[in-house]
Amino acid sequence: MCRRIFIGDVHGHYDGLMLLLNVISPDRDDRVYFLGDLINRGPKSAQVVEFVRKSPYYCVLGNHEQMLLDYFQDKQVINKTIEKASCTYKETIDSYLKSDISLLPVHLEWFSNLPLYLDLGDIWAVHGGVNPQLALDKQSQKEFCWIRQPFHSMSKPYFPDKLIIVGHTPTFKIGGVIPGKLVQGKGWLDIDTGAYDRRSGWLTALDMTNSIVYQANVFSRKTRVSALSEIVEEIG
Repeated sequence: MCRRIFIGDVHGHYDGLMLLLNVISPDRDDRVYFLGDLINRGPKSAQVVEFVRKSPYYCVLGNHEQMLLDYFQDKQVINKTIEKASCTYKETIDSYLKSDISLLPVHLEWFSNLPLYLDLGDIWAVHGGVNPQLALDKQSQKEFCWIRQPFHSMSKPYFPDKLIIVGHTPTFKIGGVIPGKLVQGKGWLDIDTGAYDRRSGWLTALDMTNSIVYQANVFSRKTRVSALSEIVEEIG
């Protein structure tokens, strides 16, 4: 059976991603969707992006990809003083300098063509969420990539027939949730368990077809597999 697998914010943790995928063992019939924020904070952003870019998998734009695009906007990367890059991007730029700096413009072009969301019928995948006060055609990259509290506090589902799956906000920052757990609200499910943060370290993948959660800890290298019902907390 074809599985639909969603992966939360990787944030440059290539080794953790490889460990997670080894546990998942996706085959060629499975559909894998990344929820953005492949880069920044971790040591191997360039490697993560190159892997996803060359894979058969899908990815939406995250706010960290958008921030890097904004940083290099209207500038030739080759002429940018990379050594003086903002500390926000230092680890990301270092990863390109250590691997292959010629990949940076290629990856920026790839980022610029990533979709803001994926409508999969019963599931709507986006990085940050939606503004519950705006119609879908009135929303922009700002809402889809950046929104947090107004989305998480929705009193009713935005879509009557679609579950919104997001990353962006580490789940333990929503209402005191235990690090490593997922969070579900009114019509949405957050699977970003804060891999980059030592309070958690868990990188999460959700197999929606079988309601199974796969996790790899980028610091301890531990892995675990749980039923979704055992590892999700409901709020609201």
